[in-house]
Amino acid sequence: MAKIKSNNKDNPKLKESILSDGRVSLYLEYYLGRTQWIDEATGKTKVKHNRRKETLHLYLSKNPRTPEERRTNKETSYIAERIRFEKEQELNKDKTGKRVLNNDNINFLDFFQAYQDDYTKKDIKMIGMALHRFKDFLNDTKKYNKYSKSIKPNQLDKDMMLAFTEYLEGRSKGEGAQSVYQRFKKVVRYAVEHDAMRKNPCIGVTIKTDGQALKKEILSLEEIKMLINCHYDNENPNIRNAFIFCLYTGMRFCDVKDLMYKNVDYSNKLLKFEQSKTKGHSSNSGVIIPLNDGLISLIGKGKNDDLVFDLPSSTMCLKTLKRWTKRAEITKHITWHCARHSFAVNILNNGANIKTVSSLLGHSGLKHTEKYTRAVDELKEKAINSLPELNLNL
Repeated sequence: MAKIKSNNKDNPKLKESILSDGRVSLYLEYYLGRTQWIDEATGKTKVKHNRRKETLHLYLSKNPRTPEERRTNKETSYIAERIRFEKEQELNKDKTGKRVLNNDNINFLDFFQAYQDDYTKKDIKMIGMALHRFKDFLNDTKKYNKYSKSIKPNQLDKDMMLAFTEYLEGRSKGEGAQSVYQRFKKVVRYAVEHDAMRKNPCIGVTIKTDGQALKKEILSLEEIKMLINCHYDNENPNIRNAFIFCLYTGMRFCDVKDLMYKNVDYSNKLLKFEQSKTKGHSSNSGVIIPLNDGLISLIGKGKNDDLVFDLPSSTMCLKTLKRWTKRAEITKHITWHCARHSFAVNILNNGANIKTVSSLLGHSGLKHTEKYTRAVDELKEKAINSLPELNLNL
């Protein structure tokens, strides 16, 4: 059974009791002080400790036998501990109504895990990656490996964050390290906002990258033809067609995966959709893309609420894409997002202006599109440098 950890200083304490059906019921026990009086009959001082119980209606399996039961026990224990912490903060409010910080017994690693367990946004994998990287950092760094199992929120300081960012840059360069650190800072800010941490140790500590540099590989027009002409046994036509569609429209995977036939205006040959990445918090989340006959033929027709491309998981799509590019004898490291970058660079290279490209990609401003113009300039430079060396002494 997942044992509940309780500290003598906790108030309320998280406790458990065995029910008749064998389940373990979790509850809180509050200590509300003591009452002291003199017994008139004996003249002795008597003391009564005042306690109150609160049932949480959360239950554990007493003897979990399966991985699912053990996982459920762990998740339930995290939920119970978060409730206990919140109740303790309410109990310890001072006279001004402000919470009195009482985080001496919080394990930041558990706090981080609980945050991830409750997280529902699409970058949840990156949140998990941030926690994984921070644990690796604690394990791998001699100065901090004493905290590898437990670290209090206020033991995180600026020096540790400087060492952590250096560690991240050693593990994954550029945008990868920056993305992990951004998610880590997100959890730290949440801890500060919820009084689990007094100060934000990440303030003033950054990972700088060249925001105008294009990190992903680009498929040239010739390589796109190689890919389209490549067929193999048991290929997935939906994955194939969806990736080609992205190469010719610049759509992200998250958008093409959810694309429905109601987004297609066949009479005007237009594709209209809202970007998942910016939906609800940007006035430029809506995108309109003209469709030529080839693209309309690629997607065909269907019922309004049907998906245009019935795709499996992102992991399966990426595996299929790697197999496909290998069969096409393309040696570049191609991910799904490379289709978006390839679209932008190729149409810029063919004469499209930057405002048009920005609009087609659904960017909120030209600064997000400028990295593609730099990529085009680099391609032009490589093309010039590929010519035989000029020797005027011939």
